[in-house]
Amino acid sequence: MTVVRAVLLILAWLPMAPGAAQPHLAPARDLAADARDMRAQGTVMLVLFSQADCRWCERARREVLLPLQNDPASRRRVVLREVALDNDEPLTDFAGRRTTHRRFAAAARASFTPTLIVYGPDGTRLAEPIVGFRLTDFYAEYVNHAVEEGLARLGSPSRRD
Repeated sequence: MTVVRAVLLILAWLPMAPGAAQPHLAPARDLAADARDMRAQGTVMLVLFSQADCRWCERARREVLLPLQNDPASRRRVVLREVALDNDEPLTDFAGRRTTHRRFAAAARASFTPTLIVYGPDGTRLAEPIVGFRLTDFYAEYVNHAVEEGLARLGSPSRRD
């Protein structure tokens, strides 16, 4: 592990100062545009299906997903997005159709939070969904395994640094 990577991982784990903006995952807005970038870069997308006041969603975000998002090596492997089950924010799906976060989550059958799903550029699920925040000590490994499985099914090299 490089020194820079180690420092980034440590910084991602530090608590934020009171009143400071909390880091977040990018909300899903235009999955069709994301898919074009994914195809060009050979990456997969990991979507966190969440809802307001979900403490397990916050733990997944803070303990696993934000460090993954902040890791430069991971950014070459996976795009992270968040979809809120309880939000009607507009969203363009992988096929370019207009929908909302709530309807996209319902179509994905993501009704329990947190749920993580790995998608390919065409919107195909590439790994078994991770439902709930189970076995805290191994959660990051479940996420990494799902991303690796998705990359393998996509035919992309692993790109672990």
